[in-house]
Amino acid sequence: MPDPQPPSPEALADTLSACADALHRRLMRALRQPTPDAPLPGISHPVAQALFDSEVQLRQRANLLYLDAAVQAGGHLAPQRQALAELAAKAEQIIACVDRVKDLADLAGELIGAGAAIASGKPEHILSSLEKLKHHIEAL
Repeated sequence: MPDPQPPSPEALADTLSACADALHRRLMRALRQPTPDAPLPGISHPVAQALFDSEVQLRQRANLLYLDAAVQAGGHLAPQRQALAELAAKAEQIIACVDRVKDLADLAGELIGAGAAIASGKPEHILSSLEKLKHHIEAL
């Protein structure tokens, strides 16, 4: 049975954008509900700003992938794109239910790093970034 086709750079960018959307929704929910039983109670302005910055970086990485798709004709990063797409899909689900701000920020950072490694096309950074993201998702 042949391996499934890895996601296109556009599909991967769509997934990173979906993660950014999930991060935004989660952060906005926390900002609107600053009560002790809120999902992210006591979120401070600096933490909120850092999470917004992570959202912007995810969107920028997605945009770089859209650009890269227009330029990249080869399929030499196909397995890595597949791995990142799978991890990003898991991350999107986890973002929706993460209760601690630190975990949310760490996960966003790992997604940004993995997306940057894929977008740069530098193989020496890709595997370590994907491994860090995978371990972080497994830990959550």
